[in-house]
Amino acid sequence: MTSSIKFGLIGYGAWGGCHAGAIATTPDAELVAISAQSAASCDRARTDYPGADVYQDYRDLIRRDDIDVVDIVLPSHLHHEVAAAVLKAGKHLLLEKPMCLSITDCDDLIRLAKENNCLLNVGHELRLSSLWGTAKELVAKGYIGTPQYALVELSRNPYRTGADGWRYDIERVGSWILEEPIHFFDMARWFLEGSGTPSSIYATGNNRNPEHPELQDNFSAIMKFDSGAYAVVTQTLSAFEHHQTVKVTGSKGALWASWSGAMDRTREPSFSLRAFDGEKVETIPITKVTGELFELEDQIAMMVRAVQYGEPLTCTGEDGRWSVAMCLAAQKSIETKSEIDMREFAN
Repeated sequence: MTSSIKFGLIGYGAWGGCHAGAIATTPDAELVAISAQSAASCDRARTDYPGADVYQDYRDLIRRDDIDVVDIVLPSHLHHEVAAAVLKAGKHLLLEKPMCLSITDCDDLIRLAKENNCLLNVGHELRLSSLWGTAKELVAKGYIGTPQYALVELSRNPYRTGADGWRYDIERVGSWILEEPIHFFDMARWFLEGSGTPSSIYATGNNRNPEHPELQDNFSAIMKFDSGAYAVVTQTLSAFEHHQTVKVTGSKGALWASWSGAMDRTREPSFSLRAFDGEKVETIPITKVTGELFELEDQIAMMVRAVQYGEPLTCTGEDGRWSVAMCLAAQKSIETKSEIDMREFAN
């Protein structure tokens, strides 16, 4: 019988609590340690998971010899420091997006993972979605012909502030493009991976608070690929509920996938996938419920299989680096009001 994979979790805010729940309910995964920044979060972790040891200093957690995987769910500006320490300690790593706030820091983590023979998976859990994954499979099978265009759109209510307001602090969040649009850049590149690499990005945005122009409530970008295909990534935080749409068109057909919920972390969403192969329109059945809480559970299970059996990671460090690069290029495009050559960020 294969022994369980022991997880240490660093970060116990709202989303960190979701990670803890996913680890605790995943077969062959065992949550043995939690690190939280505040005394109150530590107390809550002890109450919620009395079988796990709780530390306020993450260094105490990564010193343990029995931990196989460390799951980091911290404010973005802390990702590189803590992830580097985890990899130097020889632990496999599941790191929430964004991978880091700079390309240099992303490259450093990729290097450390290779040097220490550690797995490094970045938390783009939407790649595990039954909905978006089925759409991706149809594209890969040639259902719509040669992909030419992708639209990834989100309309939602404003972001949560995060612990101590970090998500609304540009120094700690990096940019709001690195928050949720980073998922959509990753999806666009994933859907159009047969079209070559992204070659350029032009982006624009605005907001409702003129005192903080760096935090865009409305954001849109056009990303061109080597083949001539292109993708539109667009988001508004000035709306209501949580509604995401993905459309992909090709040389002979098209896909239209949609997901809606009262909020992003609902367990009762509505979703659908309609497809056109050039001759008929059909509704593709999606039997497995989809949403980020469900994909988070699948992500933990994926990490278990990767450690136990060597199964491939869904989002490698190189993928995470690309996602950061696309976001940084988009932010520079907004600042300079110009189209940005991706070679400046991707090489």
